[in-house]
Amino acid sequence: GGEVLLPREETRMRRERTFQKAISSLGGVFEFLADCLAEEDLGEEIEFCLDFVLEEIFTNLVKHNESSRNEVLVAVEPARDRVLVELTDFEVEPFDPDTAPEVDVSAPLEERSPGGLGLHLVKSMVDKLTYEYRDRNLRVTICKNVSR
Repeated sequence: GGEVLLPREETRMRRERTFQKAISSLGGVFEFLADCLAEEDLGEEIEFCLDFVLEEIFTNLVKHNESSRNEVLVAVEPARDRVLVELTDFEVEPFDPDTAPEVDVSAPLEERSPGGLGLHLVKSMVDKLTYEYRDRNLRVTICKNVSR
């Protein structure tokens, strides 16, 4: 898809690109994120975290919003003290992860229900994770604080 550059405060740029809603798009999504953060010097730990979280959320959109084959819009907005990553999925049914049961990570594996662990990990790795559903569009916003 096309890329749009939008000016933002702190002389950083918000960059957006659309990707086919398919697991095969993940390589391009990772390249886009790396390109957006190339000048940020965040360190391997933050970059790994953002890659992991982005993969988990994007994969969930592919797996759980099958009714729509529209492209997913990915936006990356670095700032002095944080990185925002937004994924927008268009023309989909509502999804609220807060209604999903909490994962009991202390329970033995044989007593656990499948699913939810990725989301649990994502929530523990980022500083803020929000889901906003409006006009059949789902926007997931990930905020990861960084110290420089």
